[in-house]
Amino acid sequence: MEQGNQFGKFLETLRGKMSLRKVASKSGLSHAYIRDLELGRNRTTNDIIKPSPDTLRKLSQAYQYPYTDLLMKAGYLEEASSWQTPNEIRLDNVWYVEFGTKSIKYVSQDGIVEENVESLVAFTSFIEALMDLQFAKMDMHLFVNLNKIKKYAHSEGKLYFDSYEDAHYVTIAAMAQMKYHQTLLDCVARNTGVATQTDGDSRHLSLKAKLLT
Repeated sequence: MEQGNQFGKFLETLRGKMSLRKVASKSGLSHAYIRDLELGRNRTTNDIIKPSPDTLRKLSQAYQYPYTDLLMKAGYLEEASSWQTPNEIRLDNVWYVEFGTKSIKYVSQDGIVEENVESLVAFTSFIEALMDLQFAKMDMHLFVNLNKIKKYAHSEGKLYFDSYEDAHYVTIAAMAQMKYHQTLLDCVARNTGVATQTDGDSRHLSLKAKLLT
Protein backbone atom coordinates (compact mmCIF):
# COMPACT_ATOMS: atom_id res chain seq x y z
CA MET A 1 0.00 0.00 0.00
CA GLU A 2 1.18 3.54 -0.66
CA GLN A 3 2.96 4.91 2.39
CA GLY A 4 1.30 7.15 5.00
CA ASN A 5 -1.74 8.85 3.61
CA GLN A 6 -0.48 8.89 0.05
CA PHE A 7 -3.33 6.63 -1.01
CA GLY A 8 -5.87 9.04 0.48
CA LYS A 9 -4.22 11.90 -1.38
CA PHE A 10 -4.32 9.79 -4.53
CA LEU A 11 -8.09 9.32 -4.08
CA GLU A 12 -8.48 13.06 -3.65
CA THR A 13 -6.51 13.61 -6.87
CA LEU A 14 -8.77 11.13 -8.68
CA ARG A 15 -11.82 13.08 -7.54
CA GLY A 16 -10.37 16.27 -8.98
CA LYS A 17 -13.00 18.99 -9.28
CA MET A 18 -15.89 16.58 -8.74
CA SER A 19 -17.78 17.38 -5.55
CA LEU A 20 -17.96 14.86 -2.71
CA ARG A 21 -21.73 14.69 -3.10
CA LYS A 22 -21.38 13.94 -6.81
CA VAL A 23 -19.01 11.05 -6.06
CA ALA A 24 -21.40 9.87 -3.35
CA SER A 25 -24.23 9.82 -5.89
CA LYS A 26 -22.13 7.87 -8.41
CA SER A 27 -20.67 5.37 -5.94
CA GLY A 28 -23.42 4.84 -3.38
CA LEU A 29 -20.99 5.77 -0.58
CA SER A 30 -21.62 8.65 1.81
CA HIS A 31 -19.81 11.90 1.06
CA ALA A 32 -18.51 11.99 4.64
CA TYR A 33 -16.97 8.52 4.29
CA ILE A 34 -15.36 9.44 0.97
CA ARG A 35 -13.74 12.44 2.64
CA ASP A 36 -12.57 10.23 5.52
CA LEU A 37 -10.91 7.92 2.99
CA GLU A 38 -9.11 10.88 1.43
CA LEU A 39 -7.86 11.93 4.87
CA GLY A 40 -6.97 8.35 5.78
CA ARG A 41 -8.80 8.47 9.09
CA ASN A 42 -12.24 8.45 10.65
CA ARG A 43 -12.79 12.05 11.70
CA THR A 44 -15.10 10.98 14.54
CA THR A 45 -12.81 8.42 16.19
CA ASN A 46 -9.50 9.52 14.62
CA ASP A 47 -8.84 5.85 13.74
CA ILE A 48 -6.86 5.05 10.60
CA ILE A 49 -9.13 3.55 7.95
CA LYS A 50 -8.56 1.51 4.80
CA PRO A 51 -11.17 1.02 2.07
CA SER A 52 -12.40 -2.53 1.47
CA PRO A 53 -12.16 -4.13 -2.00
CA ASP A 54 -15.91 -3.59 -2.41
CA THR A 55 -15.52 0.12 -1.61
CA LEU A 56 -12.68 0.35 -4.14
CA ARG A 57 -14.90 -1.31 -6.74
CA LYS A 58 -17.51 1.41 -6.23
CA LEU A 59 -14.90 4.17 -6.41
CA SER A 60 -13.36 2.68 -9.56
CA GLN A 61 -16.76 2.86 -11.25
CA ALA A 62 -17.39 6.41 -10.04
CA TYR A 63 -13.97 7.63 -11.18
CA GLN A 64 -13.75 5.38 -14.27
CA TYR A 65 -10.39 4.17 -12.99
CA PRO A 66 -9.18 0.54 -13.40
CA TYR A 67 -10.28 -1.56 -10.43
CA THR A 68 -7.15 -3.70 -10.36
CA ASP A 69 -4.96 -0.58 -10.30
CA LEU A 70 -6.86 0.73 -7.27
CA LEU A 71 -6.50 -2.65 -5.55
CA MET A 72 -2.78 -2.56 -6.17
CA LYS A 73 -2.37 0.98 -4.85
CA ALA A 74 -4.38 0.05 -1.74
CA GLY A 75 -2.15 -2.95 -1.05
CA TYR A 76 -4.55 -5.75 -1.99
CA LEU A 77 -2.55 -6.87 -5.02
CA GLU A 78 1.04 -7.79 -5.66
CA GLU A 79 2.60 -7.78 -9.12
CA ALA A 80 4.87 -10.79 -8.77
CA SER A 81 2.90 -13.58 -7.16
CA SER A 82 1.17 -16.81 -8.08
CA TRP A 83 -2.38 -18.02 -7.72
CA GLN A 84 -3.40 -21.60 -7.02
CA THR A 85 -6.86 -22.68 -8.16
CA PRO A 86 -8.68 -25.47 -6.28
CA ASN A 87 -7.35 -28.94 -7.13
CA GLU A 88 -10.59 -30.00 -8.83
CA ILE A 89 -10.58 -27.02 -11.20
CA ARG A 90 -9.08 -26.96 -14.69
CA LEU A 91 -9.44 -23.43 -15.98
CA ASP A 92 -9.59 -24.49 -19.63
CA ASN A 93 -12.78 -26.46 -18.80
CA VAL A 94 -14.44 -23.56 -16.98
CA TRP A 95 -17.27 -21.67 -18.72
CA TYR A 96 -16.91 -18.49 -16.72
CA VAL A 97 -15.48 -17.09 -13.50
CA GLU A 98 -17.27 -14.68 -11.17
CA PHE A 99 -15.47 -12.63 -8.53
CA GLY A 100 -17.07 -11.55 -5.28
CA THR A 101 -15.55 -9.41 -2.55
CA LYS A 102 -14.05 -12.47 -0.84
CA SER A 103 -14.91 -15.34 -3.14
CA ILE A 104 -14.28 -16.74 -6.61
CA LYS A 105 -16.92 -18.84 -8.35
CA TYR A 106 -15.97 -21.27 -11.14
CA VAL A 107 -18.85 -22.44 -13.35
CA SER A 108 -18.45 -25.39 -15.73
CA GLN A 109 -20.27 -28.44 -17.09
CA ASP A 110 -19.35 -30.22 -13.86
CA GLY A 111 -21.18 -27.66 -11.74
CA ILE A 112 -20.20 -24.71 -9.56
CA VAL A 113 -17.17 -24.53 -7.30
CA GLU A 114 -16.90 -21.53 -5.00
CA GLU A 115 -13.62 -20.64 -3.34
CA ASN A 116 -13.43 -18.29 -0.37
CA VAL A 117 -10.37 -16.07 -0.32
CA GLU A 118 -8.96 -14.05 2.57
CA SER A 119 -7.48 -11.38 0.31
CA LEU A 120 -6.91 -10.57 -3.33
CA VAL A 121 -3.12 -10.83 -3.14
CA ALA A 122 -1.86 -12.68 -6.24
CA PHE A 123 -5.03 -11.69 -8.10
CA THR A 124 -3.04 -10.08 -10.93
CA SER A 125 -1.28 -13.28 -12.00
CA PHE A 126 -4.60 -15.14 -11.92
CA ILE A 127 -6.16 -12.60 -14.30
CA GLU A 128 -3.18 -13.03 -16.62
CA ALA A 129 -3.71 -16.80 -16.56
CA LEU A 130 -7.36 -16.31 -17.52
CA MET A 131 -6.39 -14.02 -20.39
CA ASP A 132 -3.87 -16.58 -21.65
CA LEU A 133 -6.71 -19.13 -21.82
CA GLN A 134 -8.87 -16.69 -23.84
CA PHE A 135 -11.18 -15.55 -21.08
CA ALA A 136 -12.66 -12.12 -21.78
CA LYS A 137 -13.57 -9.56 -19.12
CA MET A 138 -17.29 -8.84 -19.54
CA ASP A 139 -17.64 -6.54 -16.53
CA MET A 140 -15.95 -5.75 -13.23
CA HIS A 141 -16.54 -9.23 -11.82
CA LEU A 142 -17.20 -11.58 -14.76
CA PHE A 143 -14.69 -13.35 -17.04
CA VAL A 144 -16.05 -15.65 -19.78
CA ASN A 145 -14.17 -18.43 -21.57
CA LEU A 146 -14.51 -17.56 -25.27
CA ASN A 147 -13.62 -21.15 -26.21
CA LYS A 148 -16.77 -22.49 -24.52
CA ILE A 149 -19.50 -20.23 -25.95
CA LYS A 150 -21.89 -22.16 -28.21
CA LYS A 151 -24.67 -19.61 -28.73
CA TYR A 152 -24.95 -15.83 -28.50
CA ALA A 153 -28.43 -14.34 -28.09
CA HIS A 154 -27.45 -10.73 -28.65
CA SER A 155 -30.96 -9.30 -28.25
CA GLU A 156 -31.00 -10.61 -24.66
CA GLY A 157 -27.29 -10.34 -23.91
CA LYS A 158 -27.08 -14.06 -23.15
CA LEU A 159 -24.12 -16.36 -23.77
CA TYR A 160 -24.95 -20.09 -23.87
CA PHE A 161 -22.46 -22.88 -23.25
CA ASP A 162 -24.37 -25.53 -25.17
CA SER A 163 -26.65 -25.38 -28.20
CA TYR A 164 -29.62 -27.29 -26.78
CA GLU A 165 -32.73 -25.57 -25.44
CA ASP A 166 -32.55 -24.55 -21.75
CA ALA A 167 -28.75 -24.74 -21.81
CA HIS A 168 -26.82 -22.90 -19.11
CA TYR A 169 -26.21 -19.24 -19.91
CA VAL A 170 -24.78 -16.07 -18.42
CA THR A 171 -26.02 -12.54 -19.13
CA ILE A 172 -23.51 -9.85 -20.03
CA ALA A 173 -23.82 -6.07 -19.86
CA ALA A 174 -24.75 -3.93 -22.86
CA MET A 175 -21.30 -2.32 -23.01
CA ALA A 176 -19.66 -5.75 -23.18
CA GLN A 177 -22.03 -6.72 -25.99
CA MET A 178 -21.03 -3.67 -27.99
CA LYS A 179 -17.33 -4.18 -27.33
CA TYR A 180 -17.22 -7.92 -28.06
CA HIS A 181 -20.14 -8.36 -30.47
CA GLN A 182 -18.18 -9.49 -33.53
CA THR A 183 -15.71 -11.44 -31.41
CA LEU A 184 -18.58 -13.37 -29.82
CA LEU A 185 -20.09 -14.16 -33.22
CA ASP A 186 -16.71 -15.37 -34.46
CA CYS A 187 -16.20 -17.51 -31.35
CA VAL A 188 -19.60 -19.18 -31.71
CA ALA A 189 -18.83 -19.96 -35.36
CA ARG A 190 -15.43 -21.39 -34.42
CA ASN A 191 -16.71 -23.39 -31.44
CA THR A 192 -19.70 -24.89 -33.27
CA GLY A 193 -18.40 -25.06 -36.83
CA VAL A 194 -21.51 -23.18 -37.97
CA ALA A 195 -21.33 -19.66 -39.37
CA THR A 196 -23.59 -17.22 -37.53
CA GLN A 197 -25.96 -14.88 -39.31
CA THR A 198 -26.26 -11.24 -38.30
CA ASP A 199 -29.42 -9.22 -38.71
CA GLY A 200 -29.88 -5.46 -38.87
CA ASP A 201 -29.71 -5.12 -35.09
CA SER A 202 -26.45 -7.05 -35.01
CA ARG A 203 -24.87 -4.83 -37.64
CA HIS A 204 -26.04 -1.79 -35.70
CA LEU A 205 -24.45 -3.12 -32.50
CA SER A 206 -21.22 -3.86 -34.35
CA LEU A 207 -21.09 -0.30 -35.69
CA LYS A 208 -21.70 1.13 -32.21
CA ALA A 209 -18.92 -1.07 -30.84
CA LYS A 210 -16.45 0.31 -33.39
CA LEU A 211 -17.42 3.85 -32.48
CA LEU A 212 -16.90 3.18 -28.77
CA THR A 213 -13.49 1.47 -29.03
